[in-house]
Amino acid sequence: MRKLAATRRQVESWRVLRQRSADALELASLEDESLRGEIEAEAAAVEAEIDHRELTLMLSGRYDRDDCILGVFAGQGGTDAQDWAAMLQRMYLRWADAQGFASEVLDQTEGEEAGIKSALIAVSGEYAYGYLRAEKGVHRLVRLSPFDGAHRRHTSFALVEVYPQVEQDDEIQLNPADLKIDTYRSAGAGGQNVQKNETAVRITHLPTGIVVTCQNERSQTQNRENALRVLRARLLDLRREEQEKELAQIKGEHVKAEFGSQIRSYVLHPYQMVKDHRTGHETGNTAAVLDGEIGGFVEAYLRAALGQAD
Repeated sequence: MRKLAATRRQVESWRVLRQRSADALELASLEDESLRGEIEAEAAAVEAEIDHRELTLMLSGRYDRDDCILGVFAGQGGTDAQDWAAMLQRMYLRWADAQGFASEVLDQTEGEEAGIKSALIAVSGEYAYGYLRAEKGVHRLVRLSPFDGAHRRHTSFALVEVYPQVEQDDEIQLNPADLKIDTYRSAGAGGQNVQKNETAVRITHLPTGIVVTCQNERSQTQNRENALRVLRARLLDLRREEQEKELAQIKGEHVKAEFGSQIRSYVLHPYQMVKDHRTGHETGNTAAVLDGEIGGFVEAYLRAALGQAD
């Protein structure tokens, strides 16, 4: 029923677009100069909508329409890397908000001095996984460090992981015997209830060794549900990679967040530039990118991936 409803919405949206085009052509046939501005504006709007739909046509993977869980992990670079991870988290939250997607921070571990060590974000919206899978990899930042007394230039790294999150729980069956569940006191903010009680949850999936922690909620039950939610998403991603016979190339033992493995570089000094090393797409408007405007990079990646598939 969900697939049927989505197909109906898609067909209806194309019918509306076709009608808008027909109406614009009819107005143009009147050759009324006073309508020129209105016709040109409508033509531009229709063209923009078609460009957007052309992009969604590239999202034909099995899980591309689904929600996702995005993880940000500080890598090499100490406090600067933890601050960089927090900047990336803000970038993705702002991007999700601009797309009209719902986002929820499921788990977050604060850095010792600044930023975060890691964060898990659930992003809900049509094609959330299809878009955000373009962000998977190591992101490199070059800037004058605000944490260096000499204000020297530093390079830091953060790893971004993206997992599909399907609506049907039966996609992945979890055997209770395969799970080791530990509880402990949360180290994060949340008030006395979080600090005094063992509300944080750590789940270890024994067959794969995957470990998931959640501590953001005040309730142990909520943290357990969120941890299971993340675990299912990670297991689904693992199965997807195995089915595609790309586990060794995509995941390997672990993608290290360090120099030489980055997919994208964000240079704030000595010049302003964000460049994706997979596609060559770049922009000098670093402030806009860090404020969530990553659409150009996502589109370039999808077009490049489509070309490789061809």
